[in-house]
Amino acid sequence: MKRIFIIALAAALPLAAAADKLDCSIKAKKLATTTEKKAMAKVAEAEARKTALDSLKTAGASVAKGELEVEDGCLVYSYDIKVPGKSGAEEVLVDAGNGKVLSTKHESAAKEAAEKAGDKAKAVTDKVREKAAGQK
Repeated sequence: MKRIFIIALAAALPLAAAADKLDCSIKAKKLATTTEKKAMAKVAEAEARKTALDSLKTAGASVAKGELEVEDGCLVYSYDIKVPGKSGAEEVLVDAGNGKVLSTKHESAAKEAAEKAGDKAKAVTDKVREKAAGQK
């Protein structure tokens, strides 16, 4: 009986992981340059920002950080939104192709700090990629 449970659990894990994937309108490669991402986006950044804020339905919420990025193979606007009275931030992903909210999740202050450190490294990599793309 224990063996059947383990087999069933092992079979279900890939399905659970697949449930986290985003259902988006624009697929993009993780290594796409900033210029390429901007060219692919069909929704204006200001429109996506408003959609993200409106989706939380919270007075006083404000965008702490926002960027156009590739998440799970999808081109999205990602916003970290501070909500009054809550620690951390709400991360809202907006589809850069059709403007729909794809996901909303709470990030703790510790997760935000780790993400910020990763963003610095990513910015350097993006600059190098943009420069290399311009030399072709």
